[in-house]
Amino acid sequence: MSAPQASSALSRFTVLDLTRVRAGPTAVRQLADWGANVVKLEAPTDVPDDEQLGGARHGGDFQNLHRNKRAMTIDLKSEAGKQTFYRMVEKADVVVENFRPDVKARLGIDYETLRKINPRIVYASISGFGQDGPYAKRPGFDQIAQGLGGLMSITGEPGRGPMRVGIPIADLTAGLFCAMGILTALLEREVSGEGQWVQTSLLQSQIFMLDFQTARWLLQKEVPPQAGNNHPTIIPTGVFQTSDGYVNIAATGLVIWERLANAIGKPELVSDPDYASPKMRSKNRDALNAIIEAVTRTRTSAEWVEILNKAGVPCGPIHTIDKVFDDPQVKHLDLVQKVPGTGERDVRLVKQPFTLSRTPSKFVAPPPEVGEHTDELLHEFGFSDAEIATLKQDKVV
Repeated sequence: MSAPQASSALSRFTVLDLTRVRAGPTAVRQLADWGANVVKLEAPTDVPDDEQLGGARHGGDFQNLHRNKRAMTIDLKSEAGKQTFYRMVEKADVVVENFRPDVKARLGIDYETLRKINPRIVYASISGFGQDGPYAKRPGFDQIAQGLGGLMSITGEPGRGPMRVGIPIADLTAGLFCAMGILTALLEREVSGEGQWVQTSLLQSQIFMLDFQTARWLLQKEVPPQAGNNHPTIIPTGVFQTSDGYVNIAATGLVIWERLANAIGKPELVSDPDYASPKMRSKNRDALNAIIEAVTRTRTSAEWVEILNKAGVPCGPIHTIDKVFDDPQVKHLDLVQKVPGTGERDVRLVKQPFTLSRTPSKFVAPPPEVGEHTDELLHEFGFSDAEIATLKQDKVV
């Protein structure tokens, strides 16, 4: 069996995946889905990823993170395992890891060691808080980064206390930024001929994702408060109750604010001194929202979505996850695909969120079982049958 090729876009690159849990596998998934030859390396005695994620290896979480990869086991704590890994590094393009910073040095698989073996290697590290500094040795966890990075202080309703986001956003963005860093380093390597060390962390990624909220502090010394469902700076924007549920309405700027006032039959609001300027609409936000909601309660969500969009006012329903996939636009985008090789389990997952016209991405292989491709992969990296037999006998792989 040759490497599964989800796309031809990255098929010339070989990636050694040492990552665990979520942030690291998210980064590698980006590469695998675009055709990189990904080798997932797992230690035979480690706590399996599925236990770390709180579910079965065949459960949705693990399946979502590890499609389009092959896997082998290797004991990096043994000298033979380390030497085996070094031989693989000689032929690889990328190594991705999310050990705590001190662990990789202790194992002898740090960047400085591996670059001596292969100067072209792109070595990517994801940590909780950075590779050095006062928090470097702390274990990283998504919710800790959400809190430390300020996100929880601006999430949730005012006066209700800090609130985590409903997805592990620090993990996921760290993984995406790591993948972006890897691709950037690979592009630069085409010029310099040398690899380099890509570093990111949950904390760095979380703070970067604060975006305009950080600018409010850094430029204006304004500490952003919790705003609940209201947009912090664009008013009126938020969640409004209808006769059968809720809708989002976003009245950005004067023109759209006028369209909204007219669409809900309240044109007099535009000239009302309490709401005539962005500053006054912000000051009187609660009263304005109450006026709008008194009107939106008179019709269904579907009716308001049609009325307001027809009037040129951004508006949309608020779906539960099951309803997301019933939405006609989501169906049109064809975001869901069945993973081949999963038999009667009918594993369907969300595809990549961007498309390429000539080299599309697809699912070509299910997440591998532990050590499923060990022999096959070692052969591809140049190990003989006798060498593989010895490695197995010594419990190195």
